[in-house]
Amino acid sequence: MVDVIFLGLGMGLLIIGVIAIVVSGIRNLTLGKASVKKVVVMFVPFVIFGIAFAATGSIDQGGIATMMVLIGAMVIAIAFTGLKGTFKL
Repeated sequence: MVDVIFLGLGMGLLIIGVIAIVVSGIRNLTLGKASVKKVVVMFVPFVIFGIAFAATGSIDQGGIATMMVLIGAMVIAIAFTGLKGTFKL
């Protein structure tokens, strides 16, 4: 019973955080503090999750697939940044 309560509280905090990020992004766009590209990047994981969910049909598998894609993108970005710094490209 306790684990269900804390899982619900954790999900609630996650949802509040996502809403705060969206509101902050919209506010920064309207004030001219951020470009559209920087705000759109925040939605990339949601788009990847939507594609993964549509492909797998399961929230669990879609979440794992999203995590794997984002980890792969991170590894590629780190490798590219390292090569760029090493070879002064």
